[in-house]
Amino acid sequence: MTKGRMEAFSDGVFAVIITIMVLEMKSPQGTGLAALQPLLPVFFSYVLSFVYVGIYWNNHHHLLQAAKHVTGGILWANLHLLFWLSLTPFVTAWMGENHFATWPVALYGVVLLFAGSAYFLLTKTLIAHHGKDSTLAASIGNDRKGAPLHRGLRSGNSPVVRTAVDRLRLLRYGRRHVAAP
Repeated sequence: MTKGRMEAFSDGVFAVIITIMVLEMKSPQGTGLAALQPLLPVFFSYVLSFVYVGIYWNNHHHLLQAAKHVTGGILWANLHLLFWLSLTPFVTAWMGENHFATWPVALYGVVLLFAGSAYFLLTKTLIAHHGKDSTLAASIGNDRKGAPLHRGLRSGNSPVVRTAVDRLRLLRYGRRHVAAP
């Protein structure tokens, strides 16, 4: 099966996720700059999530550029990733509206953790289908970005610690990591 439909569907989901996030931001009631002050946590949450979703979209794009075709298993692995990313608008709004309180931040971290794990699974599923000697496998190389997420999940750390690990992951890996063929 060709990859075109999966790419088009995924791009649409990424666009909807970003659109929902921006529509969740409400305009202030006042006309002065002071009216923006209470909205700063919501805005910062949006910026953080926009960057995360943008990184996933960029990496997903480059990952699929290196893929030749997809299977049913790859489609399901992709849907698994999109499921976790589709929760981003909800946890973003909850975190921002509650001024980065512990439980909203923890759930935000859990969603990012599972999105990272789902991306890792998608890459492994694609490599298994295309072969370890494929252009796709060579493009990814010894990418271990998902491995720290799995170790963090297994270690029993609190969600707040995992959120901090995810934020560090953004700083470390917030760039394209799959070379185009």
